[in-house]
Amino acid sequence: MNDATGNMGTADINDGIYFAPLLPWQQSLWSQLTERVLQQQSLPHALLAAGMQGMGKRAFVWRLVAWLLCRSRDSHPIGACGTCESCQWLRSGTHPSLQVLPLVSMPISAEHADNKEKSGSTAKDKKSSKTASSTILKTKVDDIRALQPFIYQGGQGMRICVLDHAEKMTIAAANALLKTLEEPQAQVHLFLISDTPAQLLPTIKSRVQQLALQTIEPAIAVDYVTGELGHTINREAVSTAAIHQLIQLANGAPLAAIALAQAPWYSKRALWLTTWQALRSGKRSSIAASDYWQNQLNIVEFIQLSELMLLDIRRVCLGLDELQKDINLSALLEAYQPTDSGLEAFANSLQQTKIALQQNVQEKFAYDKLMQELAYL
Repeated sequence: MNDATGNMGTADINDGIYFAPLLPWQQSLWSQLTERVLQQQSLPHALLAAGMQGMGKRAFVWRLVAWLLCRSRDSHPIGACGTCESCQWLRSGTHPSLQVLPLVSMPISAEHADNKEKSGSTAKDKKSSKTASSTILKTKVDDIRALQPFIYQGGQGMRICVLDHAEKMTIAAANALLKTLEEPQAQVHLFLISDTPAQLLPTIKSRVQQLALQTIEPAIAVDYVTGELGHTINREAVSTAAIHQLIQLANGAPLAAIALAQAPWYSKRALWLTTWQALRSGKRSSIAASDYWQNQLNIVEFIQLSELMLLDIRRVCLGLDELQKDINLSALLEAYQPTDSGLEAFANSLQQTKIALQQNVQEKFAYDKLMQELAYL
């Protein structure tokens, strides 16, 4: 899950993203918007769903898009019906009244994906598709210009444009979008989605109305995360303290907290500390540690784990309480604390490794190098 990430997970992308139950902290905003439409009051021309990943902003937007386009929305105020012609078009990923940038953000149904596979998609195709989906490309001016005929065609009923990762627009693309924002067209609605709205041009932000999606009551977050995880995390009993820790680590974003709990690396945090101490003391070689961890996690997962550990180590070194209360980090750091320069060097190594992986550097080589760097932290 991404919006679990702030982004859509595979279960949500399939079929359910348009028709999934409303997230409990979004009920008030949903009622406000849908009542406005049902009372025949128009929505703002352009809406911005912004905030950190894991708060469900994309889930809200796709659900609202489906409802606005639904032919039976008047009799289904809590969400799209899922059966009308419009909803079927959404399921197949071919709705004529919906345009999405970038295209990889367009949700497709499980059935549509199966049809693509049956029509000749190979394992290589699927791997390439996954790579493309994980790489957020910039939206260019030509992409925005290509929307103009759709926006200005007129007389075609409601039309919706969704611009995901809006902060990734080039300056030229943002300026081209301004014209559309300044000249609202009847029956046309634009939804901008951004994980980092501070990167949006002020001229863009001043011409859109932001959706109130960022405030989540702590009690609601705890109840939701507890309900979604059930009674176990990675087959181990989950306590209230563990739930609170997950939510704190996720900066209060419930979907991110759930994704964190389910991440294969979350249960290996104490093991990371053990490896670090063994490397630092010379009890284990970097090559042996690299070989071991390659059988535990892929390199991307190990980087995610290392970034979280580095964040908490920095907190303790600054005299703050650790966020992870379950792995005795403070006790370990009482005996030894890395230097600021060492922490910065390792953080830089993690970033450089991310860049190297995009250039197809072998995973073993990347692992070997990171373990060498970890030994000197």
